[in-house]
Amino acid sequence: MRTLVEVLASLAILANAVIYGTDVFGAIVMRPAIAAVDDRTLTQLLGHIHRIADRRFPAIGAAGLIAAMATAALAGASGHWVSAAAAALATLALVTFLAMYNRVSKPVNTALTAAALADRVPGDARQLQARWESVIDARVALQTLALAALCVALAAV
Repeated sequence: MRTLVEVLASLAILANAVIYGTDVFGAIVMRPAIAAVDDRTLTQLLGHIHRIADRRFPAIGAAGLIAAMATAALAGASGHWVSAAAAALATLALVTFLAMYNRVSKPVNTALTAAALADRVPGDARQLQARWESVIDARVALQTLALAALCVALAAV
């Protein structure tokens, strides 16, 4: 059972590291870069980035969340209470992340994707981007918490 917990925790770490790295890149590289371009470039670039990411990342995020939940359940079932608690904390952070993404980020992604595909620039492009940026630091913090907790879960088995 220990090996299975370790494998699941490792899979959760790997999957969530993809999302974490992307969000860190968005926070420290894309945010200032986008501030330096015109609204058309913002719309085209981010619209197409979100179009691709929103098709590919859900499977990665779901795999990470499921692996974190399974780590918590199996660690608890096998009496590894520190690992179970840490994986449960990671799961909570990931569920909170997902709620924030769906409530704030996803609608912005959808609007920018539609505008890019229609080859138009929305009049509120900067406001849309500001809304997306309003939660990127919190998203990074939640992913950081999740990854740290998953590392504790893995180390404590």
